[in-house]
Amino acid sequence: MQNNKTTFSIFIIGALFFVFGFVTWLNSVLIPFLKTACELTDTEASLVPFAFYISYFVMAIPSSFILKRTGFTNGMMLGLIVMAIGSLVFVPAALHRNYMLFLVGLFTQGTGLALLQTATNPYVTILGPIESAAQRISIMGICNKIAGMIGVLVLFSALFSSTEHLLVNFDSITNVALREKILQQLSNSVIFPYLVMTAVLLGLVLFIKMAKLPEIHEEEKMETKSEHSSIFAYPYLWFGIAAIFFYVGVEVVAIDYLIVYANDLQIPTEISRYYPIAALLALVVGYTIGIALVPKVISQRTSLIFNASLGLILAVVALCTTGKTSIYAIIGLSFSHAIMWPAIWPLSIHNLGKYTKLASAFLIMAIAGGAILPLIYGVVADKFGTHSAYSVMLPGYVYLIVFAVVLCKIKKWK
Repeated sequence: MQNNKTTFSIFIIGALFFVFGFVTWLNSVLIPFLKTACELTDTEASLVPFAFYISYFVMAIPSSFILKRTGFTNGMMLGLIVMAIGSLVFVPAALHRNYMLFLVGLFTQGTGLALLQTATNPYVTILGPIESAAQRISIMGICNKIAGMIGVLVLFSALFSSTEHLLVNFDSITNVALREKILQQLSNSVIFPYLVMTAVLLGLVLFIKMAKLPEIHEEEKMETKSEHSSIFAYPYLWFGIAAIFFYVGVEVVAIDYLIVYANDLQIPTEISRYYPIAALLALVVGYTIGIALVPKVISQRTSLIFNASLGLILAVVALCTTGKTSIYAIIGLSFSHAIMWPAIWPLSIHNLGKYTKLASAFLIMAIAGGAILPLIYGVVADKFGTHSAYSVMLPGYVYLIVFAVVLCKIKKWK
């Protein structure tokens, strides 16, 4: 009976991770879409992931306090409602072709996701033995990435397929009124998909309410009590927070700018539209291999060492080559990213006892790496080009290797 309840709970959380993926990876389409519709530079377009991911930094700690009052399940429902509100903001943003409103909508969606992530990540980690946490989180990751593939394909079709003819020879149009009319038509195409998203998110609220997920109290679940009187006494947690920062940053850069980079290489959009999907597919393959091997064959830590090293190698290949070869290397980066989150998370929160929820909030704050590194990428891209800008990923991989080899094993400050 208990196993059935656990399996059902994992199924529900998997559905939520599906929502995470569907919403999160739409940025790879929104960046080129808004860059065109709102006539943006690379730096300005980089505010798309910045607005989305910086909300994690702003809201993660408040989310932990909200969860203390609401519990995991009610917190999940509240997060979905906030995400629905963010989706609705896209309607006036599109009607007025107002980039700041688009950013507000993205920030609001990220706020809801921060609450959801703060609830669901420790929930799925604590549902079973900590040794197999990476395996369970990998299953969640597959749900996330499959949803991302579907979302990218659906949104790209919704935004560009019906308007692609409008953009033919657009750069050569000098009539200001005609340009504005075309851009407004392009902007309006975002309304219907986000209205549908709003309805789906609200439907999930009702689904979670009817599902009646069991509430888990991690302080009772953890076999080991907290060894220290302060959360700041756990070095491996804080090194893990930095690891999450760099991991999310490199993952976002590797996927979200594929279409923009391909556009600079003059690759047709009917081809480049599939690059983010290929990257997400590489993530799914990586997650699948991770489920099979971790922890039965190799440990979470060993898998992180291997994947971070592979990421560094592929990033160097991408920078030292050009054209489609570099694109394939960038797509391959996503394979190396697959097991990183599932490995970093349990390595960072084990044996924290009563500090688990607060630690989870700090780890969620580190998702801000998805805001900072893409912004740096955009600034570098405007100065040196989108190809050279991928160099911003190199320090991240170096740190992840050091974390996996040394830092995650440090139990106390000297």
